Amino acid sequence: MTAPIQTDFDEWIAGTHGEVGDFTMLFVLVRITETTVEPLRSAWLHVVGDETRWPEMVSLFAGAGVAWSGAVFFRAGREGLVRDAEARARLGALTRKLHEDRTLIREGEFFNADGLRLQLEELKPH
Repeated sequence: MTAPIQTDFDEWIAGTHGEVGDFTMLFVLVRITETTVEPLRSAWLHVVGDETRWPEMVSLFAGAGVAWSGAVFFRAGREGLVRDAEARARLGALTRKLHEDRTLIREGEFFNADGLRLQLEELKPH
């Protein structure tokens, strides 16, 4: 039995699984302030089936040992599931690029601590 959809994250992950089947996702926990988004920790997860929901992700994030306020998710690749070694390499490349250019968050799926969708906007100088 599929878990009910209660958050934007739940809708995204169920929809993505419905489109592509099982897949590997990369994710980065972030700290969000009024003017910055700071990457904190990152990992990957193989999504097998469509039952993963936001409460399970929050439980997983607790193991990171950091105070986070958002998370951004990326598919590891168009091919669906990728091997752990490949996921690790792609996550390393993603996090290096993300530390250099936070606008890459726009290419992922960005959610707050309640699993609601966020959008990264550029601050305009006054």
